[in-house]
Amino acid sequence: MVEEVTLSSKNQIVVPKEAREALKLKPGDKIRVIVLDGRVILQKPIKDPVAALRGASRGLRYPPDYLDREREDW
Repeated sequence: MVEEVTLSSKNQIVVPKEAREALKLKPGDKIRVIVLDGRVILQKPIKDPVAALRGASRGLRYPPDYLDREREDW
């Protein structure tokens, strides 16, 4: 989706309908604004960051003896 919006004299923009629907936004919702490498990303805030990360490392395999070597470094 590529849409063009206009910045008002009060420095406000209207989030296009397609973007609001994709993020499931409704009036009063908060939006995270992330500026990264000259780009702006709009993101709905994560309600429970711990739950969002749950299972992220599932299936991760360490090389043999990796944990033993790490413990030795302590």
